[in-house]
Amino acid sequence: MGSPQRPPLAHVFKGTFVHSRASAPMEILHGHLLGVDDNGTIVFVEHADQLEELAKTWGFKTSDIRQLSKHEFFMPGLVDTHIHAPQYSFTGTRVDLPLLQWLTSYTFPTEAKYQDSGFAEEVYTRVVRRTLKNGTTTACYFATIHTDSSLLLAEITDKFGQRAFVGKVCMDMNDTVPQYREITDDSVQETERIQTVFFYYFQYARVQPIITPRFGPSCTEDLLKALGDLAEAHDLHVQSHISENEEEVKLVENMFPAYQNYTELYDKNKLLTSKTVMAHACHLSDEELK
Repeated sequence: MGSPQRPPLAHVFKGTFVHSRASAPMEILHGHLLGVDDNGTIVFVEHADQLEELAKTWGFKTSDIRQLSKHEFFMPGLVDTHIHAPQYSFTGTRVDLPLLQWLTSYTFPTEAKYQDSGFAEEVYTRVVRRTLKNGTTTACYFATIHTDSSLLLAEITDKFGQRAFVGKVCMDMNDTVPQYREITDDSVQETERIQTVFFYYFQYARVQPIITPRFGPSCTEDLLKALGDLAEAHDLHVQSHISENEEEVKLVENMFPAYQNYTELYDKNKLLTSKTVMAHACHLSDEELK
């Protein structure tokens, strides 16, 4: 009985490869061969002295090998666990205010513009292309409160082949920019619609939805609880912010006095799980760190 048929190789590279393992934070492999199949999966990384055996096993010729130059090397793609895609439109500017004032003066008015799908498509295309150009092959994106433009961001990341989590931002409190907030029930229903569209219509290979309450001060307890229930029911990832600056921490303490701290606010509402990404965490207490 013959050996099972191996999938055809799409690429074979020879050169230097850099990666990390638990036992070696940086491992540099000089003079190695790397094979990639038609599914984009790396099927071998072996020293070049195994060329004859590998060629026989995988059915490639020496002429199929792409030789990297002296100054070229491969490395794993970068993973960015926190990107506000809509803020790319003013990246590198408007850094003159502390967090809460910055949100009110710059961020919320800008994010309100993403109701316009044309504007959203232009900026989201730029941010995905730029992050990929810079080596970010996996990204965790915050979009805005607008469902359709959030779905557009997912479509764009899929089109360019980036692996991503894309979250429609949920926020039902915003007294400073009241035109940029949702009704609680609408926020939950639109988040549910995102999950349905992702899983049952588009079924993206590399892009997944992620539950995204913006942060404590922009959400009522009812919204946080509903989002936590949704994440638990569908085993979904969660992302948000926590303890980015001291004024924010104090605000959460005043808004939610029944909770011991900011971390407990998320934890008791089922939003702090093994699938949660919390940005910043600059001012966590010793109790929270436990």
